[in-house]
Amino acid sequence: MLLVELNELDSHTGSVIGHSPWKTITQEMIQAFADATGDHQWIHVDVERATREAPWKSPVAHGFLTVSLIPQLNQEVINVQGTSASINYGMNKLRFPAAVKSGAAIRSKMELVEVARLDDQRTLATYRTTVEIQGEGKPACVAENLVMYVA
Repeated sequence: MLLVELNELDSHTGSVIGHSPWKTITQEMIQAFADATGDHQWIHVDVERATREAPWKSPVAHGFLTVSLIPQLNQEVINVQGTSASINYGMNKLRFPAAVKSGAAIRSKMELVEVARLDDQRTLATYRTTVEIQGEGKPACVAENLVMYVA
């Protein structure tokens, strides 16, 4: 994990910050996400049918489940010191090149794209987060995510 002072964060612009540990996406997580969002599409929650009929021969995680894990994964990669808060400020770009099968492990790869000091209290960082799937050639998700650091 990279520990960095807020006033030194911009020295890492253009570089890969690091990778999170692998996290297994269980069918229980997929079901809980389906229940929370009301998205019970069979490719996610019907294990027998998905194994038989889905192109992946397995149920798959919702794309937005993968996105929702980005903050959890990324906080294992970087810890910006000298802040009172780190706020998820949104996304500029988001793509889902590959599906995450139930039981697969994912991790995030973080790259710092840009750091903009907005005023004495707020700094906006733009990260490119690639959610990799263990053993797969394509990533599950590529996102340009924004974090607002408040001093």
